[in-house]
Amino acid sequence: VVSTQSTESSGINAEYGGNMGWGRPSVLHAVVVIFLEFFAWGLLTVPVVNVMAQAFPSYTFLMNGMIQGVKGILSFLSAPLVGALSDVWGRKSWLLVTVFCTCLPIPLLKISAWWYFAVFSLSGVFSVTFSVVFAYVADITDNNDRTAAYGMVTATFFASFIVSPALGSYVAETYGDVSVVLLSTAIALLDVLFIIACVPESLPTRPKNWGAPITWEKEVTIDKLENDL
Repeated sequence: VVSTQSTESSGINAEYGGNMGWGRPSVLHAVVVIFLEFFAWGLLTVPVVNVMAQAFPSYTFLMNGMIQGVKGILSFLSAPLVGALSDVWGRKSWLLVTVFCTCLPIPLLKISAWWYFAVFSLSGVFSVTFSVVFAYVADITDNNDRTAAYGMVTATFFASFIVSPALGSYVAETYGDVSVVLLSTAIALLDVLFIIACVPESLPTRPKNWGAPITWEKEVTIDKLENDL
C-alpha cells in the first residue's frame, strides 16, 4: 500500500512540474494563500492609521494617498512582467516571492515608521499576488469552472477584511499595537510556510530553471479570450 501511494504521489508531482506540495493543485490552495495574506494586512488597519498620524500629523491623508499611489503604480507596471516570469519559472516560486515581498513591511511598522513607508511603497513591485493566483487557478480549471473559481478567490479576498480590522482593533486596544504587529507577522509567516510546504506547482510541465530566457511572445490572443468567455 505504501509503495502504491508513493508511486501515485510521484506521478502527481511529475504531472505538475515535480514540486512537492499537499495533494494536487486546487483552488483551495489559492484561496488559503489569498486569505492569509490579506487577513494579516487587515489586522493592521488601526495600527497603520495611528503610525501615519504620528509620522505625518499635518499631512496624514496626503501622505497616505502618495504612498498608496506609488505602490499602486509599481504594481500596475510589474503585474504583466511577474505574470510572464511565472509562466517561465513556475507559479509556486512567484507566489512565494509576491507574498513574501507584500508582507515584508509588516514587522517594520513598529521598528521604524519611515522604513515601513519606504519599503511599503517599493514593495509594490512584487505586490501582485492576485496576478499569480489567477494564473494558478487558470492552470487547474477548465472554461466551465474558471469563472466560479475566480469568484471564490475574489470573495475570499473580501471575506478576509470582514473580521480582521475589528479583531486588530480589539487586540490593539487590549494588548497594544505591538501585539497586533506580532500577530500579523506570524500570520504572514504562516502564509509563506504554507506556500513552501503545501502548495504544489500548477503548471503541467516542469518549470524552466532560473537561467532560462524569457520570451515576450503574445500568448493571450483574441481567440483564446473568446474561448475562455
